[in-house]
Amino acid sequence: MTTNKITLNNGVEMPAIGLGVFQTPPDVTSASVEEALRTGYRHIDTAAAYGNEREVGDGIRRSGLDRDEVFIETKVWISDYGYDATLHAFDKSAGKLGVDQLDLFILHQPLPSRFDLTLGAYRALEKLLEDGKVRAIGISNFMPEHLERLLPEISVTPAVNQIELHPYSQQRTVQKLNAEHGIVTQAWSPIGGITVYRGNFTSEPTADARRSFDDPVLLDIAGQHGKSAAQVMLRWHLQQGRSAIPKSTNPTRIAENFDVFDFELTADQLAAIDALDTGVRGGPEPDSITLETYGRDIPEA
Repeated sequence: MTTNKITLNNGVEMPAIGLGVFQTPPDVTSASVEEALRTGYRHIDTAAAYGNEREVGDGIRRSGLDRDEVFIETKVWISDYGYDATLHAFDKSAGKLGVDQLDLFILHQPLPSRFDLTLGAYRALEKLLEDGKVRAIGISNFMPEHLERLLPEISVTPAVNQIELHPYSQQRTVQKLNAEHGIVTQAWSPIGGITVYRGNFTSEPTADARRSFDDPVLLDIAGQHGKSAAQVMLRWHLQQGRSAIPKSTNPTRIAENFDVFDFELTADQLAAIDALDTGVRGGPEPDSITLETYGRDIPEA
């Protein structure tokens, strides 16, 4: 049976299932984090751009768990790219979270329009890793063309690439390239929820939109195991070696999303879920994320 552990390419162990707090309002973030940790989660994923790192830190402290029991992952926003700015971004994030060390620190977007800043930012991550301020480093939303630009220029291969990944958008080319380089694929929107971004992009449901939660294939598989469609999707990620970061503020859903370690999907069931891929992402194209459209100041700690 699959366990809630993934070993990264530098030997660090990361819980495979984490609580995501994207779009979680600060006033409910602390309670959601505390509830998740009470349920059994030991991995919390946040980001400077989410505006709730401080509340994540509060929730971790309120849980009563020791610092080394919780794997904290956060992300550098594009406005803080560049070597010196990214070193300072660590200070801002660590200060808000109330910790001295981060478990996983990643670049939030590839920023291909200013890839010189991306490279400077990644080299800062390498320095933070060398200095012991972070335990692992990585990237998010990097497509093959971005990875192919990054990898020849760096010394430390990313441990993780966090991308949109759910049954309707499986991004297999990215997954394959990640695997070839020993990079763990981590799924945001792992159960296919609607995503809304700040800036000039919104993803709204259309008349012909499909909700993964209502998909008959997933519901049939769920019925065979006495589980929900969401639990089946998370189990699919785990059995295929991915990390997944489901988001919820509902205590019942938080618990449900973690209750995925007591059943096993068959090879035929995995293949049936694989066949649901549409090749269409719900979030924006990474190349559309530029400083001009999405740049914003990240407050000090």
